[in-house]
Amino acid sequence: MIELTEDFLIGTYTNKTSKGMYRVTLDTDQERLVNVRLAVELLKPSYVQVGSNHWVYTIKKAADGKKGAGIYQLGETAADAKLLGEALFDGPSPAYLGLDEKRHLLFGANYHAGRIDVFKIGTDGQLTRTDVVEHHGEMGPRPEQEMPHVHYTDLTPDGRLAVCDLGEDLVSVYDVSDDGKLTAVSDYQFPSGDGPRHMLFGKDGQFAYVMCELGSKLTVLRYDADKGSFTHIQTVKTIPDTWTAHNGAAAIRISSDGRFIYTTNRGENTIAVWAVQDDGTVKHVQSISSEGDFPRDFNFSKDEHYLVSSNQESDDLVLYRRDPATGQLTLLQKDVACPEPICVQPY
Repeated sequence: MIELTEDFLIGTYTNKTSKGMYRVTLDTDQERLVNVRLAVELLKPSYVQVGSNHWVYTIKKAADGKKGAGIYQLGETAADAKLLGEALFDGPSPAYLGLDEKRHLLFGANYHAGRIDVFKIGTDGQLTRTDVVEHHGEMGPRPEQEMPHVHYTDLTPDGRLAVCDLGEDLVSVYDVSDDGKLTAVSDYQFPSGDGPRHMLFGKDGQFAYVMCELGSKLTVLRYDADKGSFTHIQTVKTIPDTWTAHNGAAAIRISSDGRFIYTTNRGENTIAVWAVQDDGTVKHVQSISSEGDFPRDFNFSKDEHYLVSSNQESDDLVLYRRDPATGQLTLLQKDVACPEPICVQPY
């Protein structure tokens, strides 16, 4: 039996009207997003990860001001959501969560503290912080680079941890022990002011693709699994040379066949499509309007025939049809109201 609907979770800020994490249904028969509803009521669940057991890992802020990460089981309504475990501490909360289900670890990229937080996940969902690694290095020249800003922490194909530091223009690699301890392996230094934000690996694990927010660049690196290090292959701009207004590159995703990469531009307000060449380099295929302001994140449907995007400043979601052969996007639906959406995850 073919499923005609599937759900996405939407992480949000709660600075205006948002009440927490939301849920939206994609009706593939009607090719429409429907039924935007509250999934969990909580403060600033800005990033969301979903485990294979359907546990939902998210950023969490408590009423007493402490911040950290939490794990939830969702129900049919927000009232049915159950908190399984949490790890709270004083100071800023993470901006990104990476998940290692094999070693039962959760990695937090703590942007405002310039550090990595590592948590052990108990069988009952309880979280225990096992390591904290602070970054201290030379800052880039831009106003946004006044201190280290760890923006991404997730696994390499061989089980190490890759970390993007926007403040230091750095991608670092760490070895990870089973008990959640990190050991530094290598650093790759980007050109001053690029501001690496997020990254992903190609299908064969040989190439890494890094989204540089401040420079509006997509950089291709070759990954040496023996050394746990990177070398440069290619850098391209994610916006036209004619674009002179402010832009901040944001999200990056790759199709499961490894053929196409998608990136967003906040400022130009576009989603760019890139075809991956045989040598790992990328070629621009399309730039399509985000149909709203500040496209923070997006994600694919299960069959990757659809793409759901979020516009943070215009408080809406957008649905595109995706052509698996060409990678190109076609607008299906816009102006789907959702407050302060900044993260999109299939559920």
